[in-house]
Amino acid sequence: MPQQNQGPQPPSPYGQVPQQNPYAQQPAGYGYPAAHGVPTMPGGVPAGAPGGYGGGPAPTGGGKGLPAWLWAVGGAVVASAVWAGVLFATGGSSDAASPDLGGYRYQADLCGSTSWTPFEDARYKMEDSSTSASAGENPASSGHQDPALDSMWCNADLVPDDAGDDDYSSTFVYTKAFLHKKTDPAPEFAAQYRSYEEQESSTKYKVTPVQGIGDEAYLVTREESADSKSRYVVLGVRDGWMTYETSWSSFSSSDNSGAPSSDEVADMLRTSATQTLKKLQG
Repeated sequence: MPQQNQGPQPPSPYGQVPQQNPYAQQPAGYGYPAAHGVPTMPGGVPAGAPGGYGGGPAPTGGGKGLPAWLWAVGGAVVASAVWAGVLFATGGSSDAASPDLGGYRYQADLCGSTSWTPFEDARYKMEDSSTSASAGENPASSGHQDPALDSMWCNADLVPDDAGDDDYSSTFVYTKAFLHKKTDPAPEFAAQYRSYEEQESSTKYKVTPVQGIGDEAYLVTREESADSKSRYVVLGVRDGWMTYETSWSSFSSSDNSGAPSSDEVADMLRTSATQTLKKLQG
């Protein structure tokens, strides 16, 4: 009996791929799922499509066709490739980077771990909390733990030992440390400090690499005139996935001849940072 005309039939999946094949719209990738859950090969080509691995059905007859077992092997290769791609896309690979914290640990009281000895040797002391410009606890610590980032801060208001009652001076030492547990800070670390000297501003800064502290460190010094009564110096350190920064900001209304120079402040920050980082690893 003649077969009834059923209308146009869809093209065979083993024939030529139509130009508007929805699979061709899939983004290039390795083993990412295509539309309707059809696995794809590299470049977004669906498994079994012409040009891909296993392009077409296995031969069923004789002649020069490949044996059925070889087609089965090809299918296993495809399945393995798809599974590897799924693991990569979902983070299931064992090669995923893990945080290099180098023994550094979160400490809620960063002020307690900060070395104040270099500042004390320069004849500075903690300002009394009742008269401190921060009008609160001095020094003051704060911190926060998070699965992605542990944060620690310490703010201190210092005053020269020989400051007179009529002298107005303010010296602040700000310290902060971060434990990066999801993202490596290395690619962006240097740029954070290089940006000081590249900014479009009337205030000029000098950025200098510092050797012997962590994996990399940078010293930022604000350029001051000879008679300037202020100082601003920042030291940033990266050691693995730990980043640390300590800064000095000071101003005096009186003669500033007895105040430490920017170079002397830099030495204090380097010494304090070296000693503090050892405590953060303890």
